[in-house]
Amino acid sequence: MLLKKSLMSVLLGSLLAFGASAHAESVLKVVPQSDLKILDPIWTTAFITRDYGYAVFDTLFGVDVKGKVHPQMVDSYTTSADGKVWTFKLRDGLAFHDGKPVTSADVIPSIRRWGQRDALGQRLMAAVDSMTATDDKTFVLTLKQPFGLVLEALSKPSSNPPFIMPKAMAETPADQQVKGTIGSGPFIFKADEYRPGERIVFLKNTNYVPRKEPADGTAGGKVVNVDRMEWVVQNDPQTAANALAAGEVDMLEFMPPEQYKALADNPKIELETQVPSGSYALHLNRLVPPFNNVKIAQAAIMAVNQEALLRAGLAHKELYNANASIYPTGSMYQSGKTSYFTGKPQFEKAKALLKEAGYKGEPIVLMNPSTFPVLNKFPTVMAALLRQAGFTVDLQSMDWPTLVTRRASKAPADQGGWNAFITGWMFADNFNPLYYAPMTGTGEKGWFGWTTDEKLEQLKTDFMNASTDDERKKLANAIQERAYDAAVFAPIGEYKPLTAYRKGVVTGLVKSPVQVYWGFRKN
Repeated sequence: MLLKKSLMSVLLGSLLAFGASAHAESVLKVVPQSDLKILDPIWTTAFITRDYGYAVFDTLFGVDVKGKVHPQMVDSYTTSADGKVWTFKLRDGLAFHDGKPVTSADVIPSIRRWGQRDALGQRLMAAVDSMTATDDKTFVLTLKQPFGLVLEALSKPSSNPPFIMPKAMAETPADQQVKGTIGSGPFIFKADEYRPGERIVFLKNTNYVPRKEPADGTAGGKVVNVDRMEWVVQNDPQTAANALAAGEVDMLEFMPPEQYKALADNPKIELETQVPSGSYALHLNRLVPPFNNVKIAQAAIMAVNQEALLRAGLAHKELYNANASIYPTGSMYQSGKTSYFTGKPQFEKAKALLKEAGYKGEPIVLMNPSTFPVLNKFPTVMAALLRQAGFTVDLQSMDWPTLVTRRASKAPADQGGWNAFITGWMFADNFNPLYYAPMTGTGEKGWFGWTTDEKLEQLKTDFMNASTDDERKKLANAIQERAYDAAVFAPIGEYKPLTAYRKGVVTGLVKSPVQVYWGFRKN
């Protein structure tokens, strides 16, 4: 009898232990904004890859929700009196997912590679005389001349953040994608469970040592409170909303605008703003015909009708607002000095420009990410507007990862290239002209579109060297006007980004300039 009781106790204890372990794993299921097919956050500015980057990798510095810079992987730093020598010391406990420590030998090539791709990084690298490691945890950045935005560059929150990678990955040529997925961030990417188009899986990095400060934006303690995070790819807004309402997923990173009323009226769903604001823009390929002619590019910009585009894309007036400035509404540099651009269609002026420029009806290849609900309403309307302005338009549909890959092509549009596409940006991208990836006049060294404009680049240099807010404000205005005159891109307007999640089940959202996943709890 005693043996039976003892055996029963053992069995009961085993069952209880099994039950506890079976239910101990917490899984956060998220519908991300799009599918993830590019795993190199330095090679592309796509937000989905950037978000993957923040999960898997880490940065030397971060920014809080107000944009203030804070050390992240860095423990301490000093600056010489003349501003030319910066010495950084890494904090204790930094290790890659394979257990190897993060060292200065990893940091230096990571900065170099980022500095070849990112516009602000290119400017920093042009000012750098040398980067050297004094020991495994200490590295020195020596400048040829003072550079006033060293910390702002190393903490750049978006488009592109300077993520730190293992030396072997960081030494990948900047025009090629890295092969590995090992970082030192708070999540570990499960490469063996990677199913593009279906599911992307991350595990909590149990060896990650977060900072002790509270999480704030991309700064502070990146504390992961779930064991597993699954990104469930779902391109249909109705299906995604139904899955959230049914509890099949826990969160929609971007609330589908067409489901706004249904989700807002559901007492089991919470809608919250994690990221301050977002915007959309029309981007033109200035490298190949016909937009290599600035007058033809200006005519395309004149065709923009912000209200019509926003209404089609976001449906509900409370979710969007027009803004002819390239800078966010209410931000320091928002300006009404927009040259010829009004955000309203100017078809007759556009037609006159096309005639003057000798446009002969060459088809404009406008790429449409048809499976990406966040963007796929805009191109159809933009195509109609361009036709009204006198253009011949070839609207070509593809998924978002294909568009992101194709936009890197510099071939003519009829040889696999492109002429135009529309994408979104966040407050973190465009509140500062030196942060804004498409604001480049460096030709083929710049962002997709490859505008060449020395005057724009000089204005950005003057902005960087300005010593007062008033000077920067004047230069920001001049940069905006020059961006329109050079026909770099055209803003389509702004949107209110909302994250939808199960009320009372998901908590801990961290306010941030960009989407981040630390802090969340699954109750």
